[in-house]
Amino acid sequence: MQRWRGLEEIPGDWGRSVVTIGSFDGVHRGHQLIISRVVERARELGVKAVVVTFDPHPSEVVRPGSHPALLAPQPRRAELMAELGVDAVLVLPFTPEFSRESPEAFVQQVLVDALHARQVIEGPNFRFGHKASGNVALLTELGRTADFDVEVVDLRLRCAAGEPFSSTLVRRLVAEGEVSAAAEVLGHPHRVEGVVVQGAQRGRELGFPTANVDTVPHSAVPADGVYAGWLTADGERMPAAISVGTNPTFDGTARTVEAYAIDRVGLDLYGLHVAVDFLAYLRGMEKFESIEALLDRMADDVKRARELTEG
Repeated sequence: MQRWRGLEEIPGDWGRSVVTIGSFDGVHRGHQLIISRVVERARELGVKAVVVTFDPHPSEVVRPGSHPALLAPQPRRAELMAELGVDAVLVLPFTPEFSRESPEAFVQQVLVDALHARQVIEGPNFRFGHKASGNVALLTELGRTADFDVEVVDLRLRCAAGEPFSSTLVRRLVAEGEVSAAAEVLGHPHRVEGVVVQGAQRGRELGFPTANVDTVPHSAVPADGVYAGWLTADGERMPAAISVGTNPTFDGTARTVEAYAIDRVGLDLYGLHVAVDFLAYLRGMEKFESIEALLDRMADDVKRARELTEG
């Protein structure tokens, strides 16, 4: 799959495309329906399937400080899109100047001149252009004169937990610690990524050495508690018990994400970019009266995490 940042990276001989446009944060099951349809139509038409997305999130440019919690950084989104069969992902730098482009200018510059769109596929609530003034009806009208069709994928019937699939729903579930429910909406476990940094090293002293993950800015970190999941480093996926919180037993104040790779000895992960996937919530964060009580509970956490990840 090709990855482009900015229109200038698109090959000059790029042919016609089936395109979809959006933030696609998390690439949840609603996104997957749209993207899979893009790939399907591209194969039927004998052209390429392209996803257009933005960086940073448009809200951060239009309303600074309002960046929503990040479900997946751009490289992870591209990885998930590649698994769906997409041929190329175009990341458009979202700048104040770009935000002021009219819907008509956006269509001409991106869909017509750069990607030579044969068809554009979107959800019913798609908006684009300055102040989100463009909608599906306008896109359809512009397509008639620019030689591309528009197809709308109806997501209203695609519901989970009584609500339509949405990144907003996933963010709420993650914030509440409902990582199993979030995975149902996403179609895959919620993931947090970052570089392993040196922490207080209490886990090592207690016999449970953890990777202290300095998470990507704006990451959607689950509610404080202990979770079962996986730690992926250097391409190896390892069952893990994961702690999110401030370590109240030691009167901690900084909120951290720490993952213990179960039954692994001698791992040196400092400086590596790792991924932490959340499978299930085990318990809330607690302050223990003694180190012995903490160790007993940690041993139980690891046992339960091992059983869940093996199942």
